Amino acid sequence: MELLKKYLPKIEFDSYEDFYKNFSINVPDNFNFAYDVMDTLAGEKGGERALQWCDEQGAEAAFTYSEIKTLTDKAANVLKEAGIVKGSPVMLILKRRWQYWPVLLALHKIGAIAIPATHLLTTKDIVYRCCAADIAGIICVDDPDLMLRIDEAEEKMKNDPNLQGGSPIKYKAFVRSIHSPAGFDPVSKTKADASQVPWIDFCPLMEKASPDFARPGHVNNNDDIMLLYFTSGTTGMPKMVRHNFVYPLGHIVTAKYWHQAEAGGLHLTVADTGWAKAAWGKIYGQWLCETAVFVYDYDRFVPSVVLEIISKYRLTSFCAPPTMYRFFIKEDLKSYDFSALKFCTVAGEPLNPEIYEQFLAGTGLKLRECYGQTELTVSLCTWPWLKPKPGSMGKPAPGYDIDLIKEDGSPCAMGEEGQIVVRTDKRKPAGIFGGYYRDEALTKSVWHDNIYHTGDVAWKDEDGYYWFVGRSDDVIKSSGYRIGPFEVESALLEHPAVLECAITGVPDLERGTVVKATVVLAKGYTASEEIKLELQNHVKKTTAPYKYPRIVEFVTELPKTISGKIRRVQIRDEDSKSAET
Repeated sequence: MELLKKYLPKIEFDSYEDFYKNFSINVPDNFNFAYDVMDTLAGEKGGERALQWCDEQGAEAAFTYSEIKTLTDKAANVLKEAGIVKGSPVMLILKRRWQYWPVLLALHKIGAIAIPATHLLTTKDIVYRCCAADIAGIICVDDPDLMLRIDEAEEKMKNDPNLQGGSPIKYKAFVRSIHSPAGFDPVSKTKADASQVPWIDFCPLMEKASPDFARPGHVNNNDDIMLLYFTSGTTGMPKMVRHNFVYPLGHIVTAKYWHQAEAGGLHLTVADTGWAKAAWGKIYGQWLCETAVFVYDYDRFVPSVVLEIISKYRLTSFCAPPTMYRFFIKEDLKSYDFSALKFCTVAGEPLNPEIYEQFLAGTGLKLRECYGQTELTVSLCTWPWLKPKPGSMGKPAPGYDIDLIKEDGSPCAMGEEGQIVVRTDKRKPAGIFGGYYRDEALTKSVWHDNIYHTGDVAWKDEDGYYWFVGRSDDVIKSSGYRIGPFEVESALLEHPAVLECAITGVPDLERGTVVKATVVLAKGYTASEEIKLELQNHVKKTTAPYKYPRIVEFVTELPKTISGKIRRVQIRDEDSKSAET
């Protein structure tokens, strides 16, 4: 890993203690990932594979580092010609299309602000984001429904008297699918008219553009904004998380020491490009480790197909959310060829021990969990030197001064629950966010006195491992006890009748709050009083009896954010409205 030697004084470590104490990053001035990493790789390893792409229809494509650089420079010339300049906020709604990578890198080369977003945004969501960030341009997939919502958003902004400047959008482009039929015109199915910004077909322009885009004398400072991520909004309106140009270097830890990406390997992180998880596992750290990025472009998750892809393309490392592993363990794992697969990791939500054990039994691979947020990089992790404790988040990442504090701000004792905080008085880890864009008050509400408050509750055991309890808003206080939803959910998920579940608190006159389980049953099970009692007794036996759900509701699906996280706040709100009526 010659490239890493430019940024890491020490790469290999003898123990976790050595890693935590002695890991550091040499951060150069005016660092720009697109020039300093991608262009370097194109020059030194130009013929090697950088990106392997395939989709659910069977199409596939592979790109070398040199080809990615050429496509990036072409895209940069198209965007520059369109008026995108340093500091221009540009929203990318490109799903898992391969064009996302050169377009994102092109924005980095220009010094513009990239705003990755999901294709599931409603018209209202698009209006909110455009106004909040003054989005100058949108580049999206050729989905007429999505393009229609963008046009509707533009129209709403122009006609809203509260928006004196009208719509900030100055540029709209779409990227064609490889499967688009000849003559397909997505614009004809939208509401675009002569008064609106015209839609541009991006790919033909990129094909014709010059492949040369020289680095200007000064593109960016390290503290300039490179990325804006809108959080998924589990409890309120999405926040704009601001990351600077140093952010990619923070993901060396992600790829090298959590994913354990290897030079010449092939890594897949299952994530849509609209979410920060894509930055964690689909570009920065992986290419810094000289590992090729694998992209599976799909709309419908089929567990057996993903497992077949891991086998067919001989992936060497893999990362997915717990929900996917929950489906994987229901497949015949021993029937797949995982001989090339060396490392599997999990993130997004806490891992239930039952999933860990069954996946280990089926593959021989230990799942290594981590904890982080859109605002952070990997903050806690089961590092290679640590023995996994199923369900634990592991130990702090180097550069992160992690602590647990009680509601009064005092430190927690071992085994005592408290909020996870990052102390920044002595150091700030590379990759930590720069605050919430245009919202200093919100930033100060969570980051003050040199302490960043994550809003997540955990406890630490005698070995220094951290264990997730839940969001501070999700912790249930019942009859004097504090009950974390994760432990109860883990117990329920061990039962074969439970496919998914969410634990929330319901107000109760006698106990203050009682535990409620909202359950999606597995195939072959039917809601009944008998299955309800069986689940309640199972929780009593698996955890402390006071934690069992006194209320069990069976549903066909759980409310989730557009990123797939369970919206417990919505369940609580619906229960509150029902109680009022």
